[in-house]
Amino acid sequence: MNATTRSAQRAPTRRRGALVWLALLPFGLAILLFLLLPTLSLVWGSFHLRDGSFSPANYTFLLSPDQIRPFQNSVLLSASTMLVGGICGLVIGQALLSSGSLLVRELGVTFSSVAANFAGVPLAFAFIATLGVAGLVTRFLAGLGIDLYGAGFTLYSMVGLATVYAYFQLPLMVLLILPALQAMRREWREAAENLGAGRWYYLRRVAIPILLPSVIASMLLLFANAFGAYATAYALTTGFLAIVPIEISNVISGDVNFDPGQGDVLAIGLAFIMAICVVGQVWLQRRTSRWMQR
Repeated sequence: MNATTRSAQRAPTRRRGALVWLALLPFGLAILLFLLLPTLSLVWGSFHLRDGSFSPANYTFLLSPDQIRPFQNSVLLSASTMLVGGICGLVIGQALLSSGSLLVRELGVTFSSVAANFAGVPLAFAFIATLGVAGLVTRFLAGLGIDLYGAGFTLYSMVGLATVYAYFQLPLMVLLILPALQAMRREWREAAENLGAGRWYYLRRVAIPILLPSVIASMLLLFANAFGAYATAYALTTGFLAIVPIEISNVISGDVNFDPGQGDVLAIGLAFIMAICVVGQVWLQRRTSRWMQR
């Protein structure tokens, strides 16, 4: 093969490479405008006090007891809804696959897709109409002699907010875990049975070790999803519940407590926790993909 032939073969390759970079240009601009520049703006603003002076004092504010409490509440809320939604979603996902009915599986996936995206203000109002003081379910249970609010339950508390969050966390877990459940090969179970392994031994030694990274990765996404949710919590509690997204809103939109620098510091703390969840999820998914490709 002479030099002219090699040069002619490399020309289409370079042309395709240029077209690929041209197609990726809008994606790169979106990352720059909506991820990198806002992040740099947050970091820069976090070092400025209310009077505009440059100082790291906002980070000492973040470590104060009053600001640690919103993070503690957000972690507790996210962890509880992660566990409830994750465990229930895993069970429901396995039940959909075990049903053997394509119609049941499609209906379950369709409902999960709708419910996972039904959040924000409409979800808060729907639960107020359902489990509020005069809600449909509350009045129905009162007719049966069960007084939810008399027993201490209230929709406008951490427990009530966790109940609302579980509504979209559970179907989201179903959507996240179904691909991993579908990737479990029948041959693995048949091979274990041929070697004399029982059902529980197969679950303990084969199924659970393979599925566990996917389950944990999906739960990390549930944690991040709940940690950053704002509209539902604000509409339900009118901003009086101390969680990080609401606290950010209070310091950047209030008249008395207005302090953009403190809001930037809180946002950096929120973004840091969510970044840990995303990085952990990506790492675990890579570990799982190695098993699934074998």
